[in-house]
Amino acid sequence: MKPCPFIAVEGPIGAGKTTLATMLAQELNFPLLKEIVEENPFLDKFYQNIEEWSFQLEMFFLCNRYKQLEDTALQYIANNQPVISDYHIYKNLIFAKRTLKGVKLEKYRQIYHLLTEDLPKPNIIIYIKADLDTLLARIEKRGRTFEQAMDPGYLQQLIEDYEEAFAYLAVNEPSRAIVTIDGNETDFVQRPDEFAPIVAQIKELLTHE
Repeated sequence: MKPCPFIAVEGPIGAGKTTLATMLAQELNFPLLKEIVEENPFLDKFYQNIEEWSFQLEMFFLCNRYKQLEDTALQYIANNQPVISDYHIYKNLIFAKRTLKGVKLEKYRQIYHLLTEDLPKPNIIIYIKADLDTLLARIEKRGRTFEQAMDPGYLQQLIEDYEEAFAYLAVNEPSRAIVTIDGNETDFVQRPDEFAPIVAQIKELLTHE
């Protein structure tokens, strides 16, 4: 039996994950799973003092994403209903490795693996990669207050962390199809003709899943 299509869109902050996931969900008529971001009560404090508030921030995200994916498994995957998400749960480790250290990081990793070991994993991952200037421009454009104080150095390191993470996923989860989009060159919002090839590629993958 073919696995139920589960598509995740990923990339660093400002890459356009939610926008692309929303467009694809509308085009394919799939339910959309959106991560909770602005509802996180620790975000403002985190960007002002990363070391002080990082564990609380990461645990809030992990617990909320765990609940979302648990519900997704019951409501959609178990009923063979394809779904699109604007994140991959693996992003929790990407961010935690950057913000947590020592004992806190080890505790977090243990909790992460305990919670996620039986959660559904995407079988198609769309990875939007972009350089620092592109991401900063998009972050400024969308105007989230808590992101305006973000350290560009932190964002640059995050870009590198995503590259490392997707290289790891490509080797260690070869059964998952990874579609990479160059966010510097592709503007699927302003240039609709650049969205069509993405849709075609995803539809082609869906026929072979």
